[in-house]
Parts: sequence; C-alpha cells; structure tokens
Amino acid sequence: MSFRSYKRLIYYLIAFLAIFLFLVFNLLEFELRSEEGEIETLSDAFWYSIVTLTTVGYGDMVPTSTGGRAIGYILIFLSLGVYGLLIGQISTIMANIKEHKKLGMYGTNFEDHIVVIGWTHFGKTVIDQLIKAGRKVAIVTRNRDNIDLLKELYQNKNLFVLYSDYENFELLEKVNIQKSNTVFINLEDDTEKLVYILNLKKEYSGLNFIVTLENSNLKQTFISAGVTHAISRNEIASRLLASYMFEPDVALYSEEILAYPTNDEEYDMKQFKVLEKNPYNGQEYNKVFFELKKNENVILMGLVRVEEGKRTAYKNPADNFKIRTGDYLIMLMNQKTQRSIKRVFNLEEGV
Repeated sequence: MSFRSYKRLIYYLIAFLAIFLFLVFNLLEFELRSEEGEIETLSDAFWYSIVTLTTVGYGDMVPTSTGGRAIGYILIFLSLGVYGLLIGQISTIMANIKEHKKLGMYGTNFEDHIVVIGWTHFGKTVIDQLIKAGRKVAIVTRNRDNIDLLKELYQNKNLFVLYSDYENFELLEKVNIQKSNTVFINLEDDTEKLVYILNLKKEYSGLNFIVTLENSNLKQTFISAGVTHAISRNEIASRLLASYMFEPDVALYSEEILAYPTNDEEYDMKQFKVLEKNPYNGQEYNKVFFELKKNENVILMGLVRVEEGKRTAYKNPADNFKIRTGDYLIMLMNQKTQRSIKRVFNLEEGV
C-alpha cells in the first residue's frame, strides 16, 4: 500500500471516529430525556453503539426515544459500510504485503551470498550451478515478468529475487549487497557493465566483482577498474573446442569437472580452506596427498596461498611444501567424498 493510501485510510478512520462519537453523545442526550430510557450513562451509550455497529445485537438495552431510535437506525446502516470498508482495506493490505514480498521489497538476511545483477539465458546456466552447489543467490531484475519465471524455476530457500531498476543503488540494500561474497554483473553490453561497476563502487566499497566479457581485449580494463575476475566467454569456449579436436577425452573430462556433480559417478574440482584445527595443517604436501587418497578417495591437485592480499596458486608444489592455516586445498572429488571432506575440514567449500 502506498503512503497516499495509508494517509487516506487514516482520514477515513478519523472521520468515522468523529461521526461515531457524535452519535454516541447525542444518543445519550436523547435517552436521558426519555422517561422509559434504559441508556442512562455514557458507558451504556458506548456499549449499545458498539454492539449495534458490530451487528452482535445482545438486546440487553434499546433506545426508547424517537431520536435514540433514529440514531440506532444510523448505526445499523453504518455497520454495513464499516464491514465493507474493513474487509476491503484488509484485503488490499494483505494483497500489497504479498506483492511486496514477491518483489523482494522486504529484503533478505543472506550473508556470504552471490548477488546477480541482471537476468539472461546465460545467467541462468550460472545460477543453476550455484543453486546445485547449495550457494545462496540474490537476483536483481528490472523485468517484472522475470519474477514469476524465477520463482517457478527455483523453488528454493537459497534464492531471493528483487525487482528493481539497476541504477537504484539504494534499493540494493534489500539484497544485503555489502555482506555478499561476490557480485556477478550480468548485463548485456561490456560498456554498460564497466560503467555500472564504476558507479556501484562509489556507493559500496570492498565488493568482489565478476563479469563475463564479449570482448576479451577489455579484460585488463575491467581488472584496472577493480573487478576481481573478468572472464571471456568466447575464450573459454574456444579452448574447450580446440581440446575436443585433438584430445576429446581430456575435453570431456574437463567439461565434467567444470560442472557441479549430481551423483557419485561425476567428479568436480573443489577448494576447501584449511582452518587451524584441520588435521592436515602443518603437514607436508606429499603426505597429505597420499592420506587424502587413502582415507577419503580424494585427489589433491594443488593449493592456493593468500599472502598480503595476493592469491598464489601452487599447482604441483614440492613434496616437502608445508600446508599452513588459511591455505586453500584444491581437490578432485565426487558428491560422496565431498560430504566426507566437509566433516573433516569442518566447513563448506569455496572462498
């Protein structure tokens, strides 16, 4: 309900209250003049008026004067209008609450989630993988028709949808953008993406941005603008296509591990952070490699170490390379072993 509608409702209530009080006091005055009057106090007048107005009609007291009965008639007819007004307003309020909730106007308490600005067919393939991986996703769309489609596609508690104009940065508070893990800018044009990121950074600092580019030559421009990851869709597709031409088995394997596994026959590469109490913390790489394979049926592919804000990937470190707290182990696993690794590492996958 809009502010104007609330204001109008308040005016109606004030007007009704004024009319009601006018009738109650006049009813009492008429009845006090009647010798047979049963309504003798202001409390009696209020009781009779409320009982009549609500159509309860106990009949324990009735007006006997001509003026009192006239007011009784007015109260009876008013009761019809009051019920109609109340039912109509309550229905309107409930419908507005439902609509506002559907449009995301009440916000979300998601944290460490993925915010997706824009909805496209390509974005759908990305969101499909995120939802399968159990990640929380907040989608911002400016197309009203997308709301019903998204609700139908993803009947999932990990999805939140906000209907908003992209340039309304204040409304992005509804998706809890400042506590998000990553913001995926999923707009159509590369230039539009760059301008949007620069404007968004003025409102919210410290966000991690990721974009896909149509023009791979703009990658360095986006990195310089503060984007964490700028990926060329054509570049990825061309590499995979070339791999299919001369090493098709490797290409098939690469395609499989890029997607989230849906059963224990499919494998995926995942990264898990090493906490202080992790059993592999402080151990040498080669020892961890063999223990993971023996105990969990997981293949350790390498690790990433974060030093002074810079991430360094060690794809095949020396055998005596020691694992530290805060390192990310990159491992190949299926769904069954993933559940086991979660228990061992005592946390979810990812950054």
